[in-house]
Amino acid sequence: MRFHHLIKAFTICFYLLVSADMSCQEPSPAATNDAIDWSDSLTPEEYRILRQCGTEAPFTGEFWDHHEDGTYVCAGCNQTLFDSSTKFESGSGWPSFFDVIDESSIETKEDLKYGMRRIELVCSHCQGHLGHVFSDGPPPHGLRYCINSVSLDFTQRDSTAQ
Repeated sequence: MRFHHLIKAFTICFYLLVSADMSCQEPSPAATNDAIDWSDSLTPEEYRILRQCGTEAPFTGEFWDHHEDGTYVCAGCNQTLFDSSTKFESGSGWPSFFDVIDESSIETKEDLKYGMRRIELVCSHCQGHLGHVFSDGPPPHGLRYCINSVSLDFTQRDSTAQ
């Protein structure tokens, strides 16, 4: 149990270290498929994360410990991203998935900030920052899509539908 607390403390310290300057250049309106004034359509926290490549503090987001049956969509444009059946507990403090519903819904970009080499994930429709993908996930693909809760909305599956 003490090891779990140590990992959680390390994750929070790492977040505090890198969150001081988590901004990236906002994509041009042409790159987002439509000219939206994002500052009018998003909350300040959604704007900071989706449009400025921010991150939320670990273990604080709405979906990091969420277990309902349904679909996760981009909070910026409502594009379908993940199914709840692919969500798993990674211990990272962020929602984690081992697969996407449709690979064309996510684009990847190399992220070399903070002396690390990571793969950033963005929504292919609105170019909103979602999180990162790592190669330490479970089978069958060995991937962990580590996503900010603020980048997501959730649609509960209708249990009465056949």
